[in-house]
Amino acid sequence: MALCTLSKYPTHPVKNRALTGDHLVTYVADVAGDDPRDDPGDDAVFRALADPTRRRLLDVLFLADGQSVQALGAHDPEMTRFGVMKHLTVLEAANLVVTRRQGRQKLHYLNPVPIAEIADRWISKYAQPFARALADLRSELEG
Repeated sequence: MALCTLSKYPTHPVKNRALTGDHLVTYVADVAGDDPRDDPGDDAVFRALADPTRRRLLDVLFLADGQSVQALGAHDPEMTRFGVMKHLTVLEAANLVVTRRQGRQKLHYLNPVPIAEIADRWISKYAQPFARALADLRSELEG
């Protein structure tokens, strides 16, 4: 009997490494997912964008890029400096914000690439059938 590394309990013995259907087993994403375009970074981006405070910080960076923690905190006086730093850490982990040191200051810049990648991956594939239908309708009406 082999030990399954996919099991929630690593010492739990299973007879084979096939998918068991057991609700206690936690599968690795690669086992269940068959789409090579699935990116674990997408989860981080979705988690980062799920919070309205973080979306507000991204909007502030969109208006004026390269701001310090103090400048970002000035836009939301109810939030502490540590709260701003916590949200910026999540945004940096999702690669939505990049930082650069300038002297003693750490400046934060918006990185729109992950959002564009998600739009290409998720939005465009659902919009494509509608665009194709409109193009077909146009060619049919124009004869």
